Amino acid sequence: MNSRRDFLQKVSLGIGVTALAGLPASAAAPSAPVVRAEKQLRVAIMGLGGYANIVAEAMQKCTMATLVGVVSGTPSKVDTWKKKYNIPDKNTYNYETVSEIKNNPDIDIVYVTTPNSLHHKHVLQIAATGKHVICEKPVADNAKQTREMIAACEKAGVKFYIGYRLHFEPHTRELIRMRESGELGKIMHVNNYMGFKSGDPTQWRLKKALAGGGAMMDVGVYALNGARYCTGEEPIWVTAQETKTDPIKFKEVDETITFQLGFPSGVIANCGTTYNFNNFERLYVIGEKGFVELSPAFGYGPIKGRTNAGPMNMPAHIPHQTLQMDGLADIILNNKPDPHITGHEGLKDMIVVDAVYESIRKGGQKIFINKA
Repeated sequence: MNSRRDFLQKVSLGIGVTALAGLPASAAAPSAPVVRAEKQLRVAIMGLGGYANIVAEAMQKCTMATLVGVVSGTPSKVDTWKKKYNIPDKNTYNYETVSEIKNNPDIDIVYVTTPNSLHHKHVLQIAATGKHVICEKPVADNAKQTREMIAACEKAGVKFYIGYRLHFEPHTRELIRMRESGELGKIMHVNNYMGFKSGDPTQWRLKKALAGGGAMMDVGVYALNGARYCTGEEPIWVTAQETKTDPIKFKEVDETITFQLGFPSGVIANCGTTYNFNNFERLYVIGEKGFVELSPAFGYGPIKGRTNAGPMNMPAHIPHQTLQMDGLADIILNNKPDPHITGHEGLKDMIVVDAVYESIRKGGQKIFINKA
């Protein structure tokens, strides 16, 4: 195994990043001018809300992924994006004409960034066009919907990915490398949490029909997914508790949830998520030989980290979505496998999310997880 120092040196030089982090080497040089690769993954974004803007801006720094199309129900947004990103009329669609993408050879993949509860419908629509799909997390409202999405993509013969940007983020990749190399020793404990104070009480995230749930669905997935990559295991049981201090604002969705995950090795992960206060973002994994702490751990960055050996001196910050989209392009264009961002990875999280909500409904009862 490469040492941590070797890993950091390779990343800082832009050498070997593809093998270690699933990224094209060119993505490791943020100060260099963007030099486009000959092969490009041509991307359309479906749903032009706030996060779509973040993705689009980050993609301007990509070397292997190019924004070429949009899908939106708001004509004014389409006009703005056409001008800003030089998108041709023939690559613009609304929700009634989206099926016509199947006739457009200039679009390879569609990134679904619509509200959570629309993911299921929209992924099925895109799969039917024969285009690859990337869906923002959470993948769906529940595991049942996720299985249907996976089945539809498999039937159509298209690739299905989830927007797990942190799987391409250098600090997160280094944490995973340290665990896999044995540098941390046997994992003993995990403590992860992610949340923030939700503002506008009329936003779609507080409406169950659009969001599917509250903090757990939106940002609790980060703590959950983090617990899984901290241990390299799948949880076998969960207990969960909900606290609601503002029953009016959070009438339809969960406000604050704490949950505990039990793993086959005996490790217990204590996790939490909230929509009601800030400064709630940390990942901490303890092994017999060392530890890793990321704080901030899950936001858009810069991520900061330290280990038992000292600070994690990673390369200069690159937008996570730049790394994600170039990494995804490398996987697709060069036919590289990555099981950690597929629809099946999303399903693993949703199975646990379902169990979290079941435990809450049953007063915090321990729920043994059925992966069938």
